[in-house]
Amino acid sequence: MNQPAETEARDVMEYDVVTVGAGPAGLAFAIRLKQLNPEISVCVIEKSSTIGAHILSGAVIEPGPLDALLPGWRDSPPPVCVPAAEDEFWLLSKDGGRKAPIVPPGMRNHGNFIVSLGAMCAWLAPQAEALGVEIFPGFAAAETLHDDDGAVTGVRIGDMGIAKDGSQKPGYAQGIDIRAKVTVLAEGARGHLTKRLVKRFSLDAGSDPQAYSIGIKELWQLPAGRGTPGKIVHTLGWPADSRTYGGSFIYHLENDQVAIGYVSGLDYADPNYAPYEAFQQWKHHPTVKPLLEGGNILSAGARAIVTGGWQSLPKVEMPGALLIGDTAGLLNVPKIKGTHQAIRSGMLAAEHLAGGGLEPAGFDARLRASHAMKELHKVRNIKPGFKRGLWFGLVNGAWETATAGLSPWTLKVSADWCSLDELGEREQPERDYVQRDLPPRDRLAGVYFAATEHDEDQPVHLIVHDTEVCVTRCAEEYGNPCTRFCPAAVYEIVEDAAAEHGKRLQINAANCVHCKTCDIKDPYEIITWVTPEGGAGPNYQNL
Repeated sequence: MNQPAETEARDVMEYDVVTVGAGPAGLAFAIRLKQLNPEISVCVIEKSSTIGAHILSGAVIEPGPLDALLPGWRDSPPPVCVPAAEDEFWLLSKDGGRKAPIVPPGMRNHGNFIVSLGAMCAWLAPQAEALGVEIFPGFAAAETLHDDDGAVTGVRIGDMGIAKDGSQKPGYAQGIDIRAKVTVLAEGARGHLTKRLVKRFSLDAGSDPQAYSIGIKELWQLPAGRGTPGKIVHTLGWPADSRTYGGSFIYHLENDQVAIGYVSGLDYADPNYAPYEAFQQWKHHPTVKPLLEGGNILSAGARAIVTGGWQSLPKVEMPGALLIGDTAGLLNVPKIKGTHQAIRSGMLAAEHLAGGGLEPAGFDARLRASHAMKELHKVRNIKPGFKRGLWFGLVNGAWETATAGLSPWTLKVSADWCSLDELGEREQPERDYVQRDLPPRDRLAGVYFAATEHDEDQPVHLIVHDTEVCVTRCAEEYGNPCTRFCPAAVYEIVEDAAAEHGKRLQINAANCVHCKTCDIKDPYEIITWVTPEGGAGPNYQNL
């Protein structure tokens, strides 16, 4: 994007490589690059206040890529790391369900590990620093820098101390420019810089639109003796109807803690569907509620998950930059796993740059020829199959698994923002939710467990480009779905006698947990998520 005119020169830091995002892809990349060539200067910038504070994932990891990156890691593992034990897979109805006699191959976890991905990234960071990588938490990249030919030349860190009205507060600090020969985008799903670069360089011209789900997660402390360390449970079915892609996970950790979560595909059609409410209702299912009763929530949050797969992969290189991990879209949906793919792609990018004079050209072809893409090709038709309903999706998934993805066709992926039915367009399902008595009582209470913090007096980082639409067309056509798809109660339509239509959109930006759902699902594509002040946002504990 164009840089604004400067009234004074910005401070500049220069490196060979700058990496945006200290998730598993960004840290694996930095570690591998330093392993290959210690003379290359590398910095990693991260918008969260501490490494891992914005990281949320299930997470069960396949250890192969981590074994290759850090062969001795099992001798000193991350603080949350439980070997997978038994697997269960359930298909739920409202009042019961059936345990599958055979667990789908992608959900068999023998040899894998249950981890907190946030804690794992906090564990990886000092290992990168020991190799000479410079890591800067609290540095939010606001925009990319470009030379006269348009090539990416680094990133600009957002200014600190800007008031909501745009004025400079006491303690104002101008953001610095970090210039580099190569910029590596490892922002995770729906990275805001990546979104702009994909458009600027037409990186998605040869691919289907990217698709996403929203994952909502809680970490619970159970009563003593109730946990079964290493047990892994996945479910499909209730409370999602047959047209809505939704499923859950229960991962048993040590010390009677469990990580639970619910994933809703953001290609859902019902404008009244509420992913957060679906999660809370799933917790009351007869197979789940007895596990949680008497326990306490320790931490909670939400994050978009990239699910487009093989056919949605954009071009991952451009002049001066490349994309890795979930920023590129490498999650394996049937496995519900992306960490191994993130580490794998980060290592591959490091090997490409180290062996090619820090030149991004050729990385796209290298990634597409890699095992990471072969894995995605085998499962490319499984998630799109669920667009035709639960039962078709299950049968199609069984076929694609049995044939290892050798079908001569590739199902298309469509954009999530255009999937909603208008109100009254077709009969909507009866949600038939049960009474809620497990905590939290509402979304605001859930925000408390995310420990999210934003200075109230800073520019709103959720930009709605035409608020008139919200109280007119959107209210009439979709009933303001932003008030339901946001898991943090950021968006409200409030009565206002002074407003032209008697009501207005209120944005509670301080609640935001940076899940990016609004940027993805808004049916008019008028919401843009940008970075708030560095260090702001959730402070997840062991998510």
